Amino acid sequence: MPVSMPVSMAKKRHGGWLPGPAMTVPSGPVVQCTHRLARLLADRTCVRYGGPVRWDNLTLSDGSAQDALFGAGDVITRTFDTPEFRGMMFYEVRARSVVNKVPGGSRMPFEWTVNPYRGCSHACVYCFARRTHEYLDLDAGIDFDSKIVVKVNAPELVRKELTSPRWVGDHIAMGTNVDPYQRVEGRYRLMPGILEALRDVRNPFSILTKGTLVLRDLDLLREAAEVTDVSVNVSVGCFDQTLWRQVEPGTPAPRARLGVCRALTDAGIGCGVLMAPILPYLSDSPSRLETTVRAIAEAGARRVTPIVLHLRPGAREWYLSWLEREHPELVTRYHELYGRGAYAPKAYQRSVCDQVAELARRYGVGNPTPGQARRRPVRRTAVRAGPLPGSASARFSHDRTSAEAEQLTLL
Repeated sequence: MPVSMPVSMAKKRHGGWLPGPAMTVPSGPVVQCTHRLARLLADRTCVRYGGPVRWDNLTLSDGSAQDALFGAGDVITRTFDTPEFRGMMFYEVRARSVVNKVPGGSRMPFEWTVNPYRGCSHACVYCFARRTHEYLDLDAGIDFDSKIVVKVNAPELVRKELTSPRWVGDHIAMGTNVDPYQRVEGRYRLMPGILEALRDVRNPFSILTKGTLVLRDLDLLREAAEVTDVSVNVSVGCFDQTLWRQVEPGTPAPRARLGVCRALTDAGIGCGVLMAPILPYLSDSPSRLETTVRAIAEAGARRVTPIVLHLRPGAREWYLSWLEREHPELVTRYHELYGRGAYAPKAYQRSVCDQVAELARRYGVGNPTPGQARRRPVRRTAVRAGPLPGSASARFSHDRTSAEAEQLTLL
């Protein structure tokens, strides 16, 4: 059986940050198992059906749907015995829906998302999506980093849902919860099928990623950009190598991510940079802000949007636990900034954003406000009539609608 150990999580109690409930951290290899399918796989993998999580009653994130997203009987558990996936477990599921509507009360500047994965090997200590793992009876700490749900039928579901008469062609945002181009996408290759479906129905979309793997799909992005509105943005919060290794241990280096920005821009696909999160007292100094903005400008980014760290439940406990371990001298200052909620005071946020705006002007990169960056007028171009998308005759058809609409996009 896997060996486990508790990790104490900090929680706010009586005006201070005190240890809270423990998270379970797998510290040994996953139990090896056998199955006849394993013999068919090129690499050394381990497969078994079922799993320790209770997903029978899992419902859509808006809380209004009655149908479960998938049942426990539909889960295949897989491990890969290779260095880049050692200690990780993948739950392969057949989802019942993958084009999801954002709950009405959300602060997100878009209405529809596609997330082929849950959990993320980037292991960013600040990731706001951590709490979503608790809905699967997994914890928001190491489980989020190492136990990844893979919706293996995501491409076929995207095509099915976008060709439904009920779909009206709204913008779809990807990378809004976890990164679709995290490391395991190299194994499962879900994004090419998703992009093909979006291209074939000419549906506008945006991608936010820290992954360099997005360049694998450059040809598909070019094809989609010929028939609909496509936006790709990379996330780079700081250019400092030491801090990057501490807070984003599973991600490509910031320099590599900005290389993606340059490659996409050179290919004619406008790429912006989400300068996020900016970490108070760690990456918000004038010198570090300038270094990051200068590197973003040199990468040819069309826009840069700064966002200061926010600490929602799940992410809050994990990040503060890391902070107490790595930078105990900052715990009190963080309590002062975030003692009243998930967001830093508006005055602090304005100060940081104003500095980035000035640096962006100095180095010649556009700097829209977060609201402007997330919202721009585009054409509604989704198409459902005619031959089934995917054929050569349908792929590059240019008979698109010309009605102008205000369309949400993600930066």
